[in-house]
Amino acid sequence: MTFELHPRLQQDCIEVGRFDLCRLLMMNDSQFPWFILVPEKPGLEEIYQLDKADRALLIEESCALASTLAALYRADKMNIAAIGNLVPQLHIHHIVRYRTDKAWPAPIWGKFDSIPYHEEEINTAITRLKIELGGVLTCSL
Repeated sequence: MTFELHPRLQQDCIEVGRFDLCRLLMMNDSQFPWFILVPEKPGLEEIYQLDKADRALLIEESCALASTLAALYRADKMNIAAIGNLVPQLHIHHIVRYRTDKAWPAPIWGKFDSIPYHEEEINTAITRLKIELGGVLTCSL
């Protein structure tokens, strides 16, 4: 069995790069800085299905991403969640939140129609993130 990204994630996201374990995606919704980690292991739906070493690596990658996003975007709060009700493939949302955002303090899921990024905004956001992450991404997509 080989890893394949869920079609909904392919449709809704922009590929940014890879950590050692996870593929890094950016949700194509310009209303919120919103990134997603997807462990590149086939058949996963839950974190507990990862072996102990991969669970530890997932936490390291998630923390590296979250701390970078919090600093880069000056977050008031980071929302980090693995829900998977619509997309069963294990994926972890990392969403920058502000007390002034239009959904605060509620979750953002299902609140608003997405507003896709313009091409220039995509390039700027991804470039800034890659610079801040330094050499943590193993490759760019």
